[in-house]
Amino acid sequence: MGEILFLTHRVPWPPNRGDKIRSHHFLQKLMDCAPVHVACFAEDEEEQSLGWERKAELASCEIILRTKPRWQGGIEAIFSGKPVSLTCFDSAEIRAYVAHVIATRPIDCIFVFSGQMAQFIPENFHGRVVMDFADVDSAKFESYADDASGPMAWVNRREGRLLRNFENDIAERANHSLFVSEAEARLFRTRSGLTDDRVKAVGNGIDLEFYGAPDVQPEGLEQSAQMILFTGQMDYQPNVQAVQSFSHQIMPAILARFPAARFAIVGRSPTDKVMQLDGKNGTVVVGAVDDIRSWIMAADVVVAPLRIARGIQNKVLEAMAMGKPVVASQCAAEGIDAINGEHFLIADSVDDEAQLVCELLQDSERAERLGEQAKQLIHAQYSWARQLIGLPALCGFSEPAVAEAAE
Repeated sequence: MGEILFLTHRVPWPPNRGDKIRSHHFLQKLMDCAPVHVACFAEDEEEQSLGWERKAELASCEIILRTKPRWQGGIEAIFSGKPVSLTCFDSAEIRAYVAHVIATRPIDCIFVFSGQMAQFIPENFHGRVVMDFADVDSAKFESYADDASGPMAWVNRREGRLLRNFENDIAERANHSLFVSEAEARLFRTRSGLTDDRVKAVGNGIDLEFYGAPDVQPEGLEQSAQMILFTGQMDYQPNVQAVQSFSHQIMPAILARFPAARFAIVGRSPTDKVMQLDGKNGTVVVGAVDDIRSWIMAADVVVAPLRIARGIQNKVLEAMAMGKPVVASQCAAEGIDAINGEHFLIADSVDDEAQLVCELLQDSERAERLGEQAKQLIHAQYSWARQLIGLPALCGFSEPAVAEAAE
């Protein structure tokens, strides 16, 4: 029986941030089909040593501590003509591990999660390659360039251009290139010229059992009349930009109608720019919490006011799965197969975001109805079992003998 080599840029456990959630569930699905070897990076020694109940089931596992500073990766990128995204993740240890596994094991398929890891596909490998780009990263850097000025605009424009060429080269080699939404897949087909049999959408799901209603209350915030919530990794540029915009531009209009309202920012690693929002315009920066579900349950409205976004926003799916009303920007809502006004509300502008949030705070029955309809949709359409049907076949394997039932 053939085996799978799974390459991913972060340790795919625990599933506690967007990219790790996706890689975690993809890995588990493939482990149910064939022996899997994993190569990945850890951000620190704690992450490198983390346990996982299924780790012993892996055929082998190589976790490399990523110690290269970004400035070094940037210098290497300038001299090599490569994207910084690649040079920052280059690793002789990963290359050696990949070569050893392919030389000693019957690897039929290399599954690559995230574009940075595609550089480790050996030129002489003739088996199947499945590339999960998730998002069109080059388009993201192009957006960063449009939004920046001076040297950063040049840096992001260069990254977008080089990544676009790299993505096209990898997609030409891969049997299948996967994206998190049909919108992202359609964009990449246009940019690459590849057809829909080569470029496919495999969406994100939700752990419906985990996102039940916990019987706990959020810690660290006094009960107020209304709580507006944003969740996410708070050192990620689009999230930082989103909460800055919401706190500065939208909260004053909300406070004019609901003086006791609070905007809670919940997520790991808030940057200095995020921390500076604390205490201003009703904003409370909470940081990391033990159980994000308790905060979602306590929220009156969950917002996703992203100005730059690609793919599917897990924060939106999670809130909808827990029956919470969501107000999202156009780009944050893209890729979610839901109806504006029935399952969530999509804001066309900053002023529209403030108005829609205020309407939900004013009309609790409408907010509850919107949340319940969202919950029904997510439970019907967005289980991981449903989303990953067909993944084994793309990798050249049969579905597990006992397939997981869709929730």
